Amino acid sequence: MKALDAALVAVCAALYSVFGYLIWAFLPITTPGIGIVRFWPNVVIPAVFAVLFGPLVGGLGAAIGIFISDMLIHGDPLLSLSAGVTANFVGFYLIGYISRRKIDWTKLLTISSIGCLAIAFSSLLVVSYVSIPQIVQNRLLDENEFAKLLSGIEPTVNALNLWTAVSIGIFILTVALGFLWTKWRNYGMGCIIGLGVGSTIIGFVVWLYSQIFVLPAAVGGGSQLPFYAAFIWLIWTFATEIPFLILLGPPILKVCYRAFPSLKPKEEE
Repeated sequence: MKALDAALVAVCAALYSVFGYLIWAFLPITTPGIGIVRFWPNVVIPAVFAVLFGPLVGGLGAAIGIFISDMLIHGDPLLSLSAGVTANFVGFYLIGYISRRKIDWTKLLTISSIGCLAIAFSSLLVVSYVSIPQIVQNRLLDENEFAKLLSGIEPTVNALNLWTAVSIGIFILTVALGFLWTKWRNYGMGCIIGLGVGSTIIGFVVWLYSQIFVLPAAVGGGSQLPFYAAFIWLIWTFATEIPFLILLGPPILKVCYRAFPSLKPKEEE
């Protein structure tokens, strides 16, 4: 890594961690009901760095910045390294990488369609072949036991339905951005894919962590959370961060390109 790139990583990490801590100080919002994952609109900072200076700068800056802010807010280094650092590096690396490449739009639509259908079909399978038969087979239980069974199944079914709806919404957003926002098509696709992968890492790694360790009390605490919590964290992360990436990223990048035209990346094959 060049000295300039190392300096840019440091600046990105500093801005990301400082703004993250300030946002938490004034708006200490976490995932409704289960906590842990914070309201994090400052994601636009490493996204801009990833587009302007390359995926490695954005990814490393985000990884270091989230670790610093995590230490200031909840102080659990293992949780930060396993979930936050990993998700941020991969997510923002993908944003920078995809933003700087030529995209085969037809191929992307095909893959997105298949992925969306696979998610919807898998959710339907879970509901049809796991939840419903379990309800039917246990209908002869007494009323209290049956109510307990339903209360245990219902959150998972709701989480799967919500995840399916969000997946379809993401697909529609992808198509809309591609056709209506051609100038920023690569950036939009990078944000959707990068944030989608990062959100998935956060959701499932935090859930797995809760099965082994106790989550930090400063952001909600808890241990051995139910599996549907992973979907809720995933959806919360994506739904609360994608608006800031899509709405704030292009105006900031436009200003940077006008001030420093040499920063405008050339699309790579």
